[in-house]
Parts: sequence; C-alpha cells; structure tokens
Amino acid sequence: MPPLAILVALADPTRCRIIEILHGGAQPVHMLAGHFDISRPAISRHLRVLRQARLISEKKVGRENRYALHANRLQTVQDWLAGLAPASKPAPEPKVVARPKPARKAKPAVAVASAPIPPQPPARTAPKPAPVSAVSQMGFDF
Repeated sequence: MPPLAILVALADPTRCRIIEILHGGAQPVHMLAGHFDISRPAISRHLRVLRQARLISEKKVGRENRYALHANRLQTVQDWLAGLAPASKPAPEPKVVARPKPARKAKPAVAVASAPIPPQPPARTAPKPAPVSAVSQMGFDF
C-alpha cells in the first residue's frame, strides 16, 4: 500500500524545500521562515503537515522550537517505488524505420444508381428587345 500521508506531505513544493533545508540539520522555525517569502504562520502550517506525516519532529530548546528531519521515514516511499519498478532491465525499444509512403492510387469510379432525372419544362425566353435605331450625333452618323 502506498505511503499516502508521506506522499501528500511531499506534494507541496514548500514542504519539499523544508525537507531539503532540514536535511542539513535541525533548525528553529524563524530560520526556516527566512528561506521563504511567506508568513511564519504559513510555515507553521506546512510544518504541522510534515509532523503529522511523521517526517519531522519538534523539540523545544529554550524559547525556540527546533525541527528535525526523520530521513529514515522516506525509506518507506523508496521501498514502495522500488516495488513498482520492473524486476529486470527493460528491453530496449525497437527502432522505428520510416518507410516511404506509397503513392496514392486513384480510386476506380463507382457507378452510383440514381433515379432518372425527370424532364424539365422548356425555359421561358425573355422577349428580345427592339433594335435601337442609330442616334444622330448632331447630324453625323458614326
């Protein structure tokens, strides 16, 4: 079964960055907040999600709450992912050789059965206009 709580906790980039920072050692919340452009309460909410997934723990040292990473908890994710990986090295994919496409052949004409076309009535012709007599251009015929 997948380690859902851990995967959900790691689904946020801010929480992943917190994990990376804490990998270098335990730090107080104000040092963690200095790495981000978000408010300290927002950082605290991210820390709470990581605590609930048991990826980090909180320890009070004087006036500070120091957060430490439990990297061994990430092993469950690694084990789960390893179980999904193929047992042996996968065979290389075959190379695809592009073949030239054959020229398209013209499709043979297919006779389509259709109903006979009914005869059309003769078209009406417009009456021809009367011939125009030549117009005199000041007595000159052109």
